[in-house]
Amino acid sequence: MDSMTWIAVASVFTAGITTGIGCMGPALGEGRAVASALTSLAQQPDAAPTITRTLFVGLAMIESTAIYCFVVSMILIFANPFWNHVLAQAAGK
Repeated sequence: MDSMTWIAVASVFTAGITTGIGCMGPALGEGRAVASALTSLAQQPDAAPTITRTLFVGLAMIESTAIYCFVVSMILIFANPFWNHVLAQAAGK
């Protein structure tokens, strides 16, 4: 296989791993955060507005990790910076 094929294979493989691991971690984190918030709400119903506000801020921060992984995957698939390097080397030959 030539270098373009290897870069394509590595890019797709890395994008898949990034999306897979990058979605599992935040999903587990969000589940634990919601479970903890529900436990806290059951123990202290008076603090519901504070717990809910803090929960939503925390969920947004956790979800941003999954979004960054998705963006990296899309860059690797559609706007791979290595393609330009390989194409420039191929044009120079």
